[in-house]
Formats: sequence, structure tokens, C-alpha cells
Amino acid sequence: MNEESLPLPEFTKVKYRTWQLDQMNPSQAQSATSHFLTDELGIEVSGTATSYYYLPKYLVAQGVLLTNINTAQSRYPQQLDKLLGQVIANNTDRLTAQNAQKFNTGILLYVPDHTVIKDVIHLNLNQLSVGGNDYIARVLVYVGRQSSVTILQSAHTIGSDTTKASLVVEVIADVGASVHYANLDAFSGKTTAYIHREADIRDHATLDWSNVAFNDGQVVTKLVSHLNGEGAVSHANIMAMTHHKQTQGFMTNMVNRGRHSLGHIYQRGVILNHSTLVFNGIGQIIKGAKGSDAQQESRVLMLSRRARGDANPLLLIDENDVTAGHAASVGRVDENQMYYLMSRGLSEKLARELVIRGFMGNVLAEIPTNRAQQAVINAIAEKLKNEN
Repeated sequence: MNEESLPLPEFTKVKYRTWQLDQMNPSQAQSATSHFLTDELGIEVSGTATSYYYLPKYLVAQGVLLTNINTAQSRYPQQLDKLLGQVIANNTDRLTAQNAQKFNTGILLYVPDHTVIKDVIHLNLNQLSVGGNDYIARVLVYVGRQSSVTILQSAHTIGSDTTKASLVVEVIADVGASVHYANLDAFSGKTTAYIHREADIRDHATLDWSNVAFNDGQVVTKLVSHLNGEGAVSHANIMAMTHHKQTQGFMTNMVNRGRHSLGHIYQRGVILNHSTLVFNGIGQIIKGAKGSDAQQESRVLMLSRRARGDANPLLLIDENDVTAGHAASVGRVDENQMYYLMSRGLSEKLARELVIRGFMGNVLAEIPTNRAQQAVINAIAEKLKNEN
């Protein structure tokens, strides 16, 4: 099927069609310079080239694969074929099809059965915004039976050109696997982006997302957990912050197919200036998924009367023997909290920063490294500098 005949993905109350995200040409830019990793376990891919790599010998001996996706295409084609397009069908929508046809960078992580990795694995992607072409990346993660891993994936922009980005992530958590997938999305204000993460979670496996969206440009983000196995569990913890005239739109979806599966969505957002933030959440329980649980909570904190925030929950329940619920709110800063903090000698901006950190605290606490947590705290402070 021609990608142009496919529909664009739906992001309720987000007008993004004029962004022309379906018209991208992949950049060939590459760099050997590592911008973020120095001695961590993981890989950094800058443009299309690997700029940092460290995987201990004992993990290599256990069969763990961690590589630039271009290297995987030449050295590990069988593993790649077993993963690529297995969670997200290439004909899902026009933007996903474009990514499948044009991606030329990304990362493959393969964790074999019965492998416990105690240290955090870093997957760093750097968009090199030079030359005017776009960034099209794919990340594939397979975590085998009874295996365990914590992943911290980040996406940054290096450079100042006006570009677009497409990032698609597929994750398979096999039977009994335990996966914590944290990410820090930080594309620049001159990058318009489409981000799509999706997971297949099998019998008695757990996959928890910690999604930090601190992009500065126009971005739509889709996150889906398919709870396909009996007793499958997934929590999607999302925090986002928008400023200036920026728009960020989210579609977060938990699909309970397995019996006694659990899918929870927890979203927190802060909006400044003239920006727009939209949270769309869908909890879906398929017929036959008896004993399942679908819950969602979305809260948006407005720090400007000129900003726009939406929290749109939806439950689609096709089974009787289940539990489900949702909560949503859009509101302003509690003036009593501000008064209390400022009465203790804090400036208004510092008081606002502390209120925001408290508001996002549950998600912030899930970020797996102190360095990444501090990066988020610094980003909050930086965005507040330009508040008006």
C-alpha cells in the first residue's frame, strides 16, 4: 500500500496537518563526537554514526546485542527481521509507513532469555540539524523471557537548522520479562517532530514507561501498550511542559487483551505563555480480557491565562468482569501554595518551580538516574526563565 493513501494518525484536538510531517527526507549527517555519554553502559548515535559505545564483556558473552541499527542491518539481519514491524505494522498510518520506508539511523537492543541487567542501559539519539534534511530514526528493543532491564533513552537536537524528526520505537517484553523504559525527549524549538512508541507485553511481563517530554518545538507523541498476555502489566507515567507558542499533543493508549492484565495511565503537564498541551488517554479492554484493570489520570497545570490545556480521557470496555476508571482536570496554580512558599521568603519564580516539581514529582521519581533527574529539574528552571 502506498503510504500517501494511508490516513494520518489521530490526535484529538491537535491541529498538526499543516506541519507536513509526512514530507520528510532523511539526513545523512553523522558525527563521531559524543555529546552526553562518557563512561555509562550504552550507546550514543549522532546522526547516522555511532559516537559512543560501551557494553561490558560479560553482557556480550551472555548474548546481549547493542548496536547502531545500520550495523544491525548488515551484521544481525535475522534478529532485525524478527523485530522490525512486529509491534507496529508498517501500514498503521502514513507517518509510521514513512518511517518504515525511510529510516536511516537508530538503535537495536536485544536482551536474551534469563538475563538480568542491573545497570541502566543508555540509548542516546542525537539529531544533527545541519543541511536542512530531516531526522528519521527507529529503535528496536527485545527483552527475552524472564529477563530484566532498565533503559534510559534520550533524543536531543545538535544544531540550529529548521528541520523535522520522526522517531518510532518498538518494544517486545517476552514472557515474564521486566522492563522499565524511561525517555527524555528534548528536540529543539526548530524541530517539528512525530514520536511513536509501542510495546507488545506478553504473559506475566511488565513494561513501565517513564516518558519525559520537554521538547521545545511542535510535537505529537503516541504511546501504546498492548497487554497481550495473561497477567501483563504496564504503567505509562508521562510528564510534559510547553512554553512560548509551542504545541504538544499526546495519544496514550492501554489495550488490555490478556486476562487479568493491568494498564494504568498517569499524565502530568504544565503549560506556559501562549502554548498548548493536549493529553488524550484511551483505556481499552477487549472482550475476553476478564479480570483486567484500566485506570487513567491526567492533570494539566496552567501558569498562563493565554495558554490552552486539554485532558481527554476515554474508556472502551467490552468485558463485564473488569475494573476501570478515569480522572482528568485542567487548572491553575494553587494560590494558597504560592502564598505559603512566598511567605517563607521565596521569590515567585522559585515558588512556581517548586510547585511544578511537586506536581510532577511522581513521574520525576521514576527517572532511573540522578543525572537525568537533575537534567529535568534544570529544564524546568530554564523554561520558567522565559515565562511571561
